[in-house]
Amino acid sequence: MWPSSPWPKHGGQAEALLAHFGLPAGHRLEDFSANLNPLGPPAWVRTWLTKQLAGLERYPSPDYAAARQAIAAHHQLQPEQVLLTNGGAEAIFLAAALHAGKRAAVLTPSFGEYARACHAHRLSLTEMALPAPHFVLDLEALVASLSGIDVLFLCRPNNPTATLVDFPAMEVLLEQTALIGCRVVVDEAFIDMVGETPQQVSLASLLVRYPHLMLLHSMTKFYTLPGLRLGYMLADEATINSAATHQPPWSVNHLAAELVAPLLADEAFVRRTQRWLATERPRMMQALTQLGLEPGLEPVLEPVLEIVPSHACFFLMRPSAARGITSDALFEQLLRRGILVRHTHNFSGLDGDWLRVALRDEPANRRLISVLKKVTEERATA
Repeated sequence: MWPSSPWPKHGGQAEALLAHFGLPAGHRLEDFSANLNPLGPPAWVRTWLTKQLAGLERYPSPDYAAARQAIAAHHQLQPEQVLLTNGGAEAIFLAAALHAGKRAAVLTPSFGEYARACHAHRLSLTEMALPAPHFVLDLEALVASLSGIDVLFLCRPNNPTATLVDFPAMEVLLEQTALIGCRVVVDEAFIDMVGETPQQVSLASLLVRYPHLMLLHSMTKFYTLPGLRLGYMLADEATINSAATHQPPWSVNHLAAELVAPLLADEAFVRRTQRWLATERPRMMQALTQLGLEPGLEPVLEPVLEIVPSHACFFLMRPSAARGITSDALFEQLLRRGILVRHTHNFSGLDGDWLRVALRDEPANRRLISVLKKVTEERATA
């Protein structure tokens, strides 16, 4: 097992891995490690951004009124319930800042920035494990363990498992946490990737009933704009005002702020993404789960890969122990063949035993299946 330090903390960072495995910096890679919409950004964005460059000579509006209004309309809320942020990461750190020095709980495995934000703001942290291999939340057990906890962080759908706590279960959790005075912070960075409209799946409609609920959003995942840094927080007005006191002035740049409204207005892009998800996600689920099995025959061995059913734009998988290949070995073989996936050495509770693979367009996904098939067949005959 490697020490944790050679492994990058996020996807889309190939340099350290190529160097570690002795591969040249120019080694050609297809990136399946970053959870981004392969259809984006929308085609018009580059031209639009170019036209907005003149605005760089002026300070952005300090209250980002137009962007907040667009977000509020999108979620059928009031602008006072919206705080624009420098990506989803800033929203996470602002949520932690509101509870500085208190007691937090985080479901694991999950996005490491929750723990990092809690440590930065001196919150004592309790990790509550989702049990492998299905990572399904035991709601009753969770509620029972929240006594004395001031704030719970959870991701819906969860990164890296792609599991989803359904809407009715979230209502139960919110009812119970309201009784014990525990704030619930839900990261909905991938909610647009679930496959239905955000209004149907997001918890935004529950904010009016549960003032202890906070929602965090990232627009960089769905629109494939990670370099622009664009996110937001949804909560009751008092919480938004408190969070804003911890935010530096002009935290969001002019280009990002001005892009919010036209992005949310592009309904055709949303529909195209939903159509792609509706066909490509189940197709890839089937291809991954059937890898190494003969069609129409009873399997004599376990499948090559164990796959967690996905509600997002990525899959969590691990090689079957019966097939004689570890996740680290599979990661290396894929890398050498030009496929970069996401390791899980820095996800608490996974400890590198699993790999996360993002969905890409159909040709790239077919190449991934082909390379996986070759690697696992070679291992079986070695």
